This record gives sequence, C-alpha cells and structure tokens, in this order.
Amino acid sequence: MFTNKNVIITGGSSGIGEGLAKRLFKQGANIALVARDAKKLTRVKDEMLAAGGAGKVKTAAQPNVAAFSCDVTDYQATIETMKRLADEFGTPDFLFNFAGILNSNYFENLPVEDFRAQMETNFFGTLHFIKAALPYMKGRKGARIINMSSVSGIMGVFGYSSYCASKFAVVGLSDSLRLELKPQGIEMHLILPPEIDTPMVDGIRETRPLENVKYTHSAGVLSVDEAIDDILSGMSRGSYAIIPGKKAEMIVAANRFLPGASRFFADKIIKSCYKGPGGKGQV
Repeated sequence: MFTNKNVIITGGSSGIGEGLAKRLFKQGANIALVARDAKKLTRVKDEMLAAGGAGKVKTAAQPNVAAFSCDVTDYQATIETMKRLADEFGTPDFLFNFAGILNSNYFENLPVEDFRAQMETNFFGTLHFIKAALPYMKGRKGARIINMSSVSGIMGVFGYSSYCASKFAVVGLSDSLRLELKPQGIEMHLILPPEIDTPMVDGIRETRPLENVKYTHSAGVLSVDEAIDDILSGMSRGSYAIIPGKKAEMIVAANRFLPGASRFFADKIIKSCYKGPGGKGQV
C-alpha cells in the first residue's frame, strides 16, 4: 500500500506520528515529517535515514525523507509549507493529520484559553493542512486523508472537556469530508483510539484528575506499536472509522447501542473515586 508512495505525517516529531513515520519508511514509503520543533524533526529524520527504508531512493532534489517545520495553527504558514513540500518532496498520496495537543483538568480549573488552544491545534490544524494539501491530492489515484480523533471525540470524558470539544469537531469535519471527497477519488479514514502511551500523555500528569485516569483507562491503554498495528490493519480493510484496541471497540459499541447502560457504568466509575476540583483527586 505504501511502497514508493509519498506520505505526509503532521505531528511526526514524536509519539504515534514518529512511530508511524518509522514504520511506513520501513515499508517503502517516502516520508515528509511536519511539526513545530525543528530539532525534534531533525532527530527523527536522522534516525530514519540511519535505519534505512525499503523504498526507492529519490534524488537529492527530492529525498525520500524530508522534514518541514511548521505551526499548523497558522494557516498561511501551512499553505506555504505545503507548497514547499510539493516542490521539494513531491505530490502527496497520503496525508496523516496526527498533530495534536492534550490537557486534562477539572472544567472549573481550565482557562478559556486552553479551549481555544485545543481547537487551534487539534481541529484547525487538521483543517488547515487538508485545505493546503487538497489541491495537490486531487486526481492522485488512491489518495487518502487520515484524521486523528479519539474515543474522546465520540464520548464525553471526565477531565477532558477542552480535548473532547476539539476531537468532536474533528469527527464532524471528517464525516462531512468523507461524503464530499469520496466522489472525487479521495478516501477518508477517521482514527478513534483510546489512550496511547506517548509523551503527550506524560505531559498532563501534573494536572490530570484521578477520575480521568480511572475513566480513560477503562477503555485500555495502548502502546504506540499496538495502535499503529490496528490503524494500518483498518486502512488495509478500507474501514472509515478505525478504533484501535478491543476494549475501546467494546466501550464505543456499548455507548452507541446501549447508551443508558454506558452512562450508568461511567457514573459508577466516577463515583468510586470522585474527589472533585476542591479535593485531592489529581495524580
């Protein structure tokens, strides 16, 4: 599926974006890494080149691994980066929108600015890169856009009010674009994972409520490799909505088909450990 294909991965400097980049490079893909941190991008790029890939090596003018520093919340910067990427790297076949940020706290403790920041990166960052890449991807046989949402994009989660809002928005955008872009020959995939063990999750430990931990972990915690295995398997089957992890699949199914029971068990989990914003519930 990926041999000698041009793949853009936003959020490619760490976590699941980095893991996916290295996996697809070994499968023969040409990888364009996009993220804010130029130093992290250089590290990942150098590690990939040192390990070697399975694809056909491009020319010096169009390398098979390239890194582009870009803040996806800046639409104009995204447009300019995409133009440079197309010129230097080539027309994309796959766009993985994996750039994202995460915060967790009780709603009362979250400033409005946090809600805006989550929307700017998780939703608008995804929107910006699709807008920028779409003119290049049109007419590209087998082109696909893959958006990273979350189980938290289809279910409310304690302590994730700002994150859920942004990921619900990604789901709405993806559902609409699936309908619009399919007739144009561009397939969409929507990824809805539970918690994945990444540096992004490590970064919320100081503010994360205990209730959030208990609730999110009920859907399971995946390693990066486990999540990537399920994502690629779902893509190979042609699935639109891909839910990595068996536990997460069951919880999403229960929420969809037995919403009353799902809410009952969610409330039970929260009640068993509830401390509240004034308590000592944070981990």
